[in-house]
Amino acid sequence: MTTQLNPVLRYGASVSLIALIVLCLLWELKIAPLRPGGSLLALKVLPLLLPLRGVLKGNLYTMQWAAMLILLYFMEGVVRAWSDPSPLSALMGGFEIFFSLVFYICAIFYLKPAKRAAKQRAAQRTVKGS
Repeated sequence: MTTQLNPVLRYGASVSLIALIVLCLLWELKIAPLRPGGSLLALKVLPLLLPLRGVLKGNLYTMQWAAMLILLYFMEGVVRAWSDPSPLSALMGGFEIFFSLVFYICAIFYLKPAKRAAKQRAAQRTVKGS
């Protein structure tokens, strides 16, 4: 039994992750940094670089934990879009929300067939073992 994984969802997750990395760097270094000349908050992209290779390859395990990691960026986007006094920074927060949601949705739906197949295999093993 082979699991049919959707390459469009993998590409969507990959593109949105790369876009989020670029957005965070530009946001904190050029567009609307906390301090003139850039801020150390640009280092927040480092955790996003960890799953990049696995997401580009469509690794299921990496997609799973990256989907949980991306929720931190969603939360930051919500907080900064809602409370940041700079309109430009609030807009960047809105983009962060968008890219993190796109990644999360693509990752979850990419993983769904694999999860379903794993449950079926586990159910078949239990039936054969009985």
